[in-house]
Amino acid sequence: MAIDESTIAAAHASTGAAPHFTARIGRIPIRDVTPVQPEERWPAKAFAGEVVPFGATVFREGHALIGVTLLLVDPDGGETRHRMSPGAPGTDRWEVLAQLDRVGSWRFRVQAYGDDWASWLHDADIKVPLLQDVELVFAEGLELLGRAGTSKPVKDAVAALSDETLTPDGRLAAAHDPKLTASILARPLASLETLGEQHTIRVERERAGVGSWYEFFPRSIGAKKNADGSWKSGTFKSAATRLPAVAAMGFDVVYLPPIHPIGTSFRKGPNNTLDAGPNDPGSPWAIGGAAGGHDAIHPDLGTEADFKAFVRAAGRNGLEVAIDLALQCSPDHPWVKQHPEWFTTRPDGSIAYAENPPKKYQDIYPLNFDNDPIGIREEVLRVVRYWIGLGVTIFRVDNPHTKPLDFWEWLIWEVNSTNPEVVFLAEAFTRPALMQALAGAGFQQSYSYFTWRNTKAELEEFLVQISDDWSAFYRPNLFVNTPDILTEYLQFGGIPAYKIRATLAATAAPIWGVYSGFELFEDVARPGSEENVDNEKYEYRPRDFAKAEKLGRSLAPYLTDLNRIRAEHPALRQLRNLDLHWSDDDSILVYSKFLDGQFASSGEPDGLLIVANVDPHSVRETMVHLDVTRFGLAVGDTFDVVDLLSGQRFTWGEHNYVRLDAFNQPVHILSVQYGKAK
Repeated sequence: MAIDESTIAAAHASTGAAPHFTARIGRIPIRDVTPVQPEERWPAKAFAGEVVPFGATVFREGHALIGVTLLLVDPDGGETRHRMSPGAPGTDRWEVLAQLDRVGSWRFRVQAYGDDWASWLHDADIKVPLLQDVELVFAEGLELLGRAGTSKPVKDAVAALSDETLTPDGRLAAAHDPKLTASILARPLASLETLGEQHTIRVERERAGVGSWYEFFPRSIGAKKNADGSWKSGTFKSAATRLPAVAAMGFDVVYLPPIHPIGTSFRKGPNNTLDAGPNDPGSPWAIGGAAGGHDAIHPDLGTEADFKAFVRAAGRNGLEVAIDLALQCSPDHPWVKQHPEWFTTRPDGSIAYAENPPKKYQDIYPLNFDNDPIGIREEVLRVVRYWIGLGVTIFRVDNPHTKPLDFWEWLIWEVNSTNPEVVFLAEAFTRPALMQALAGAGFQQSYSYFTWRNTKAELEEFLVQISDDWSAFYRPNLFVNTPDILTEYLQFGGIPAYKIRATLAATAAPIWGVYSGFELFEDVARPGSEENVDNEKYEYRPRDFAKAEKLGRSLAPYLTDLNRIRAEHPALRQLRNLDLHWSDDDSILVYSKFLDGQFASSGEPDGLLIVANVDPHSVRETMVHLDVTRFGLAVGDTFDVVDLLSGQRFTWGEHNYVRLDAFNQPVHILSVQYGKAK
């Protein structure tokens, strides 16, 4: 009968004997393996085509050398081996890049071994020139070569090491023959082989990690004000006329705020006032009314057939449709009468509305997920699957941090188990631990602190966080603005601020987003707030995009250039390949994005340097200092770069002068011309 460790431990405890020993480390220690999630409660994440850096801290006692290999198993069970290389000297860190090209569950583990040949060669290179123990050293080498097979390079090396007519240096030179080195690299002379623990990476479809989002309210597209002050709402049919322009700017996801019926009780008026008039449409996030709830379409927008036609029109324009999943209700939502137990009842018998003191949202009732968790779960799953059936593949989830984490873990698992193509974006601006947990539990994408990181120091800290610290599980969607967020930077930075923020968002991460109106430089805030005045959340906002562009008052051409550059440069469609560089100016931010040619379909390396003046009110001149090894060049190389925005060409090296005029050209996006490096 097999006896497990707990049984043995219990037996020892009952007799007073010493506890049974269980080893917790292998013969060669393998520690701090990455990528893994904290606690490894959930698997690490990647998207199809992502180049993932794998790492581990591996060492052994003494001075003998080791080898380290990544064993990577694809979803079909096929295993590949990737030789890992030492990282920074003195850290015992080993690293390798691998591209995960298929959706599914990948497994990996790190294997370490004593590299007997490398250890011998290291000692021989020291001892033989000093004529220390020469014959003994060669005898040890010949003994090792006896394990190396019978290939011609091995036979030639055996002959040379055995030939006492050669000088010691001549005999040793044979051990460095490139053909022998290649033969032994293919089959290392290993001992003390140690296999680390197995880890998992969940690889999702490319759209889970790469995309350019454009948000608009369908009710505003084509909306018209009548003579009596009432409005004719835009519809899905009129909204579809906006899709070609969105696609022409290079966006590939169109996101619609809630499209459901809106309640009338406590309806909010313009600028979030409490006195809505008869012509005010209300906030789309106050979901539910006489026409239905979360599985219904606002009658003003059209029918289910109209929505499906909109989704098809988006598809013809190369766009996926994302809709809002806002799990909250207006007082008029059918759930309030059908399931009063799903809400919180106060001592006076009233239902508690949403509050974030001192803010009050009288038009919204939050769900209480603890009163009937099974009932709520089943209903939400039904709603989500209903919209999937209508062609929705992406859900932007409103305020997920105000709902239980275990609910999201369950819902996303349930949905992705049958529809792995579905992507969930977490709109959570909250404490870091909760944002990380939402991403870890399953959300494929997350909003971030990007909008509030504006200085060079703030941005550098943020970029390290998203590209390294959180990258095993957190995919940031860098929206430049939202209906709720018009930062002071945009309010007072003018056109330069809009260009700077768009450029950073489009180049720093593979997912970014724009809320309609950004391209028109809408920068006037409601007094005392961070929201646009006459906010579209509470009223219709038809815009004349074509007129603005014709008059040269639109950022649409610039956004088009950014998305074109993203499409043409695969380095910008990776998350974990960002490296910071340096400048002598506190407002000049410098970073690179690099993709080695082995991972690019063209076979050519792709390196970009982004140099940004993050002060939208100034002209800056400074020196920029580069670690050129971070984008595939050698120390001392000079190389040509082409500015992908202006077409300018420069010859650069490790130290370069830049002048960035915020009012004319606040940013360089420089493509490294590798054929010109010398």
